[in-house]
Amino acid sequence: MKITLMRSIAAGILAVGLCAAAAAQAPTPLKSKIPAALKKDARISVDEARASALKKVPGQIQEEELEKENGKLVYSFDIRATGQKDITEVQVSATDGSIVSVEKENAASEAREKKQDSGKP
Repeated sequence: MKITLMRSIAAGILAVGLCAAAAAQAPTPLKSKIPAALKKDARISVDEARASALKKVPGQIQEEELEKENGKLVYSFDIRATGQKDITEVQVSATDGSIVSVEKENAASEAREKKQDSGKP
């Protein structure tokens, strides 16, 4: 009887721990562009940068990218903030993990950015 009770308690504690660990992990973004050529230069992992971005703007990451912007290596996260319609772009330094910028985007600014990225005028 005591052994069965102890096993049940141990299984319950294990189940709670596993659920907490699963909840702490951020879901994978819909799109991820992390080029190997740039990844080798990053001092901060994408997981660390993702956690910093989500701490700044809680929500769901729609897209993540590692890129050189204005001469700096940054992780860029497009986050749909909890309860918001628009996207917020959070840039995190890939060298020290600091927040570089936070900008709200709407459909028009997203379209402009995609056009610039594709190289079309």
